[in-house]
This record gives sequence, C-alpha cells and structure tokens, in this order.
Amino acid sequence: MMIYNQKQMKRIAQIALVGIIAVACKPTTPATEENTTDSTQTEHGSAEHHHGGEEASTQIHYEGEKHLTNIKQLTNGGDNAEAYFSFDGSKLVFQSNNADWGLGCDQIFFTELEGSNMMETMPQMVSTGKGRTTCSYFMPGDKTILFGSTHLGGEACPPEPSKEDGYVWPIYESFDIFVSDLEGNIVKQLTDNPGYDAEATLSPQGDKIVFTSTRSGDLELYTMDIDGSNVKQVTTGLGYDGGAFFSPDGTKLIFRASRPQTDEEIAEYKALLERGLVKPTNMELFICNVDGSDLKQITNLGNANWAPFFHPSGEKVIFSSNHMSERGFPFNLFMINIDGTGLEQITFDGAFDAFPMFSPDGKKLVFSSNRANGGTRATNIFIADWVE
Repeated sequence: MMIYNQKQMKRIAQIALVGIIAVACKPTTPATEENTTDSTQTEHGSAEHHHGGEEASTQIHYEGEKHLTNIKQLTNGGDNAEAYFSFDGSKLVFQSNNADWGLGCDQIFFTELEGSNMMETMPQMVSTGKGRTTCSYFMPGDKTILFGSTHLGGEACPPEPSKEDGYVWPIYESFDIFVSDLEGNIVKQLTDNPGYDAEATLSPQGDKIVFTSTRSGDLELYTMDIDGSNVKQVTTGLGYDGGAFFSPDGTKLIFRASRPQTDEEIAEYKALLERGLVKPTNMELFICNVDGSDLKQITNLGNANWAPFFHPSGEKVIFSSNHMSERGFPFNLFMINIDGTGLEQITFDGAFDAFPMFSPDGKKLVFSSNRANGGTRATNIFIADWVE
C-alpha cells in the first residue's frame, strides 16, 4: 500500500543487471543499503520494485510455485504495482508510471478483469494526473476508489531525495487521502492535516480505513470511518509503521514496521524523519487488534519484510521478503502463520515479487513482479489461480 505502496510505487538499486524501484503505498520495496543508488517512491508497497534480472527472462512460472497455476500477465511495460481487488472481485485498482501511457509519475488506474486488455490499451485513470499518488483501494459498492495523492501540493512530481542519504523513501508532507469516482472525479477529501497521510486500505466489512500518518510526529497507524471521521491512533512505537491491511474478519491489522533500537539508530531515524525521509532497509511484520492492543512481532528474519496481506483463513499472512538475499535481491513471496511459525516460500523469481493480494473469494492471487520482462526494468501485474 505501500507506501505501495501502493502505492507507494520507483527506481533504487542497480547491481549487475538488477535494480530496484519504489512505487508507493508507503515507500515501495525495500532494499539493502549496499544496493541503493537511486530511488523513486510508491507508498504502500512503499515497496521498491526490482527491475530486470540476471538473465533476460521470459519465464512466467517457476519450479516450486505449487500454490500458483494459470499465471497471466496483465500489464506490459513501465512500473505497475499495488494492484488490489474490488469487493466483488471483478475489478483491479493499481498505480502505474508507464511512460507509454504518457506518465512521468505514479497515477491510479482501474480495470475490469473480464473484457479488458491492458497489454495493448491504457485503462481508465481515476487520479488527477497531477503530483504523485499511492496506495489505492476500492470503497464499498465498487463505485469509488480511495488513494493518496500530492496533487494539492503541486502539479509536478515532487522531488526525489538526494543520493547522499543512501537508500531512503521520501515522506511527502503534501500526501493526503482522497476518494474519486470511476471516471476520475474527486468526490471527497478524507484528510487535510499538516504532514503525511497515505497508505490507506479498507476493512473487508467496508466500515473502517487504516492509514499511516505523521500527525503525532512519528510514522504511526491510524483508523478512521469511511467518511474520514472518528480518527483513532493505533500504534505508538518509535519507527515507521505502514502498509497495513485488515484481517478477513476486520478485527486485526497486519503491517510492516521498522524499530530502531540503538542510540545511533534512533538518532538517525529521527533526523531523517525531520527531513521527510525514512530508511526502509530493515523492516519486520507486526500484527495487532484494530485498536492497537495485543501487538506482536511475527517475523524476525532480517533485511526487508513488507507488503503483507492476510490469507483468506485469517490464520496466515503472505508477504514479500529479501531475507534470504545477500545483495538485496531477489524479493520473493513467503507465507507465515500469524503466530510466526510455518514459514513457506511461495514464489521463486530471481528478481522481484511483491504486493500480493487474495481475491475476496480466495481463489486468485494478484501480485507485481519483474518476471517475464525480457531483461527490461518493467514491473508488471500478474494474476494466478491459488492452490492450497
């Protein structure tokens, strides 16, 4: 979401032939610090996308991916990420900065899953085309879409951070949360506080929104009603809390977080945040009740673990991680029980897989990947049948 970030999602690292980009529901895919030379942002994902691969691959399905069948590529070229299903499962909303669509900055699009062909035709844009967007999500009824945008802060893409700070995500103060209809008309602004408000997703029950905000002085999770009222702070721990999603029954939240521990880490985190930056190279997954109670860390894998989403059972979480990587890549999808046991690798691509989401009926998985991009930097959206 991502920041995915969406979204939150961004170009960051390039080693040999592989790079990483960030798109947006929060900053995008995280990388290891050694790998980072360049960055762009998504929000939820706030996830960076790895571009290219060690070989110019056209492979779409890898050995070991036993949970995925009938994988289909939905987009072709550019950076496409944080694709999320509508409530009825018939549509996807996502962010893209595909240059072939005339884009120079992440914007929000939606598509019908039946009868459309994004490989050849640009889908309907629902954001303004101005500024940068991140972390989109369908509202109840599937007639309106929630997303973060900087367009009120300026029509141009906001500037990227200096490379002198290493691999960092920008936390733009001009991000606020909006709702548009399917024709791209803004129908409501849900936040207008000073500072960063983004990475918003919706409860499956359609009654609550979770989002990340700096309104407390730190990057914390908040919930609000779908009309923007009844805002409540969920997390309080120092560090970046973001990319949150509700459990299927709407009672819990899964999210990614950094938790600086040493005096040096804390000082660096605070100094960067004061400048509107965050370093996402070390993140783990946390789960809590919607009110913030019963907070538990469920991964302790090292490196960057992010873009989590609940399995339809509510007892597992699928997420993206580079914890097995020594150079920052690949990022692959993994599954883990909500008590932190039973870690299982789901995808085996050599570059980047992230932003997984199950369809409402649990029969399909949508995700973003650098697979089958022929050695280009393209991050595309894929959909597959899910096999238990």
